[in-house]
Amino acid sequence: MKLGRKAVTDHMVVYLNKTNESKPFMFGLVVGKTVGNAVERNLVKRRARAAIQIRLENFEPGQTLVVRALPGLGKISWDDLCEELDHNIARVKN
Repeated sequence: MKLGRKAVTDHMVVYLNKTNESKPFMFGLVVGKTVGNAVERNLVKRRARAAIQIRLENFEPGQTLVVRALPGLGKISWDDLCEELDHNIARVKN
């Protein structure tokens, strides 16, 4: 995303773009082949999607969130994933 803010940690990159439009909050995931084989990539997508859906009330209409998975995201625990996601979201929202 060319516009918006970016936060990087060891296992993910989070982008947040804010617009003045009244469209609903949207999010997307980018999980490349560097993350692992198809089974591991799908696991990462399911876990990241679930973690974001828990945090949906923290976002406003007109915001777009993109999470790009980096190698190793599939090997960390659920708590570590949530902690890293919260840390990145807090950084891009400020």
